[in-house]
Amino acid sequence: MGQVVLVTGAARQLGGRFVRRIQRDPGVDRVIAVDAVAPGHQLGDAVFVRADIRQPAIARVLAEHAVDTVVHLDVSGKALGAQGRTAVKETNVIGTMQLLGACQKAPAVQRMVIKSSTGVYGSAPRDPAVFHETTSPKSLPGAGFAKDAVEVEGYVRGFARRRPDVAVCVLRFANILGPEADSPLADYLSLPVLPTVFGYDPRLQFVHEDDVIDVLGIAAREPRRGTLNSGTFNIAGDGVLLLSQCARRLGRPTMPLLLPAVTWVGQALSAVGMTDFSPEQIRLLTHGRVVSTVQMRETLGFRPRFTTAETFAEFAHSRGPGLLPPEAVGRAVDRVAAMPFAGGTGGAPEVTGAGGDAQPTPSAR
Repeated sequence: MGQVVLVTGAARQLGGRFVRRIQRDPGVDRVIAVDAVAPGHQLGDAVFVRADIRQPAIARVLAEHAVDTVVHLDVSGKALGAQGRTAVKETNVIGTMQLLGACQKAPAVQRMVIKSSTGVYGSAPRDPAVFHETTSPKSLPGAGFAKDAVEVEGYVRGFARRRPDVAVCVLRFANILGPEADSPLADYLSLPVLPTVFGYDPRLQFVHEDDVIDVLGIAAREPRRGTLNSGTFNIAGDGVLLLSQCARRLGRPTMPLLLPAVTWVGQALSAVGMTDFSPEQIRLLTHGRVVSTVQMRETLGFRPRFTTAETFAEFAHSRGPGLLPPEAVGRAVDRVAAMPFAGGTGGAPEVTGAGGDAQPTPSAR
């Protein structure tokens, strides 16, 4: 008998892709896809169970199908369909609590994978250049999805103490991008003009959605020889990009604003439904965030196929041309940077070294 894998969040694009992918694993016997709403995409031969993880019924699903592996992907920063922020938070936090409670009472459960975010480190002016898995944030997130992720990880640690026999893997993903990316940051980068915080050029890391599916597969099965897929891991593509570089590659002009004005613009954009310009996203677009991926490579044994720059290139290609031709903008920036009054520095270099431990270009503050 192979693994019986339960996947939450199957109605979301990422969850649906993973459900279809994990079915091809020869070590998997059955896949149980769970969500509170019916998915708009195919799930292959998976058994779809319409269940709200915020309700005790999830315990019956675990017992009826003798689930031994749980992959919890229903932790998200963006509402699904007509959901509001309150429903998203309840699913992230209350849903995780209910799911962990059910898993604690299910003796068949032997492995659990949790989708988290590098947002748990926050974004603050005195942050270290690179966050490691053991680094404590200077300022804990006070609201939004990042705070949800902090609470979720707290409940997961409690579960791991109560069920030491269960292999628990927490994956802290950097900003997920790709052709089908669906996140508040992807919505922001799709705006025709990008509002930015005056005087700041944050460093950003991305992970490709294909790499997300690959690493989830590694975490959900028995570890390969010489690796360990239990614990907490940062997941990101090599290198970093500055926000200004992202804007040029998209061909989208930026609109530098003082911080209070950015907040007002964000509230206006949220009100009309264009993007969720939350306070946590404004902090990210002010101070940026870079994480180390040494443990991802050396312990988990995962090497992303896409760098941060390659991930962003795929995303930019899927969004089509912006208002400004990227090639022309790049040439103009290079010419200005080479002028004597500009210091002849040639602009900010890109960092494409292995992981997040190469010394990245600091944000302009």
